[in-house]
Amino acid sequence: MTTSPPVRIVLADDERMVRTALRAILSAEPDLEVVGEAATGAEAVAVVRERRPDVVLMDVRMPEIDGIRATEQILATLDAPPRIVVVTTFENDSYVYEALRAGAAGFLLKRAEAEALVQAVRLVARTDTLLFPSALRSLAAEHARANPAPPPWVARLTGRESEVLRLMARGLTNAEIACRMDVGPATVKSHVAAVLAKTGTRDRTQAVIAAYEAGFMNAR
Repeated sequence: MTTSPPVRIVLADDERMVRTALRAILSAEPDLEVVGEAATGAEAVAVVRERRPDVVLMDVRMPEIDGIRATEQILATLDAPPRIVVVTTFENDSYVYEALRAGAAGFLLKRAEAEALVQAVRLVARTDTLLFPSALRSLAAEHARANPAPPPWVARLTGRESEVLRLMARGLTNAEIACRMDVGPATVKSHVAAVLAKTGTRDRTQAVIAAYEAGFMNAR
């Protein structure tokens, strides 16, 4: 029987106790492996480049450079960058929102239960779903502008692409979207790629944030 290699994780947080607690929780799982730690944003970039993890748990407020800049640098300089999950104390933190806009795959609260932490890491590493879509919706609502003018990409989306974007925002995977729309997975993958291209975004999280900021999710 073939087993998948463990998910490789880097922990980036300026508090040693936080890193120790995260390491203890994650290392207890046979399919997860912590391969590096960093206490500053600059260290995080260096460690990620060296260790090439699958997932980074990134604090947003760190010395030297913060988690937002570290996220931007990692995503801009690696051909196959890891999924980055922001770990934060406050879910409505503007730093968190900026990190998501910069390309982070989602966010976790530091007070999250151990099981939620483990499942979130597995989710971002092994699936194409959106991490905690309801929390992302609330965060976007906190920071969205009132009655924004629709950007040009809204009019360029086809009906199918619009439907896919709405289902992405609800947290459905490609397989679930395919089932809902009664089409093949390859068709959904093509629609998702078109949505990312037209919205000018890197991944699902950025596309969904763009949709909320444009008022697209409220349109009929």
